[in-house]
Amino acid sequence: MTYEIVSEEVDIEVGGALPMSAYLARPAGSGEHPAVLVCAELWGVTDDVRDVVRQVAALGYVAIAPNLYHRSGPETATGLAESAANRERAFGLLGRLTRDGVETDLRAALDFVRDHAHAAHRTGVLGFSLGGHIAYFAASRLDLAAAAIFYPGWLPTTGTALSRPEPLLEVATKGIADHDVNMLMFFAELDHVIDENQRRQIGEALTSAGARHEEIVYPGAQHAFFFPGREPYDEAASRDSWSRVRDLFASELGQ
Repeated sequence: MTYEIVSEEVDIEVGGALPMSAYLARPAGSGEHPAVLVCAELWGVTDDVRDVVRQVAALGYVAIAPNLYHRSGPETATGLAESAANRERAFGLLGRLTRDGVETDLRAALDFVRDHAHAAHRTGVLGFSLGGHIAYFAASRLDLAAAAIFYPGWLPTTGTALSRPEPLLEVATKGIADHDVNMLMFFAELDHVIDENQRRQIGEALTSAGARHEEIVYPGAQHAFFFPGREPYDEAASRDSWSRVRDLFASELGQ
């Protein structure tokens, strides 16, 4: 079933900081629907991310993509175009993220959709690249039922994103198991960010912790294979992974 949806840009008050912009989409009407956090790539809440938010809403969920760079200024609300100069700028924004700040922002986004957008308590998370890293962290801190994570960078290594001061894989994995989150992870065989050794470390950590998880590796695919219109796009991997996301959310969140 595909739902008719409504979407909007919203501002969310976050504990005295600058208001956090977010993109929200939900099924039209007044009924309650499960919530899904959508965590963006390095480039922030771009048009690609907004399109994913609308796709999630059309499946029957209240979907929201918060701008986790909001503390760096309102100009970050629309995301960054992909370029070498913007990559350097984005890593500067990324370096200002903290675990406590991100947790505060994600909780504020969920409070907002429950108070203002008819979102039920049952919640999932969906993230891409940096957003996959954020989603992994979210699954260790928040009350989530499901996590769909695409090619998450920097989990077993230190010094980047929320892997400071120690790798996020070390500090978050037990929390994922404790929260009993059902986690589905998508990897690309030829990923220049996450190699086979890192994939093995992630899988072994989740298995050792007793976390519910499944790992899918797409042969011949590259990092960022999901989004159409971009050089690494792999149609078969994108379609298959989205089908699996739909099934995961339907089984764990309902509709």
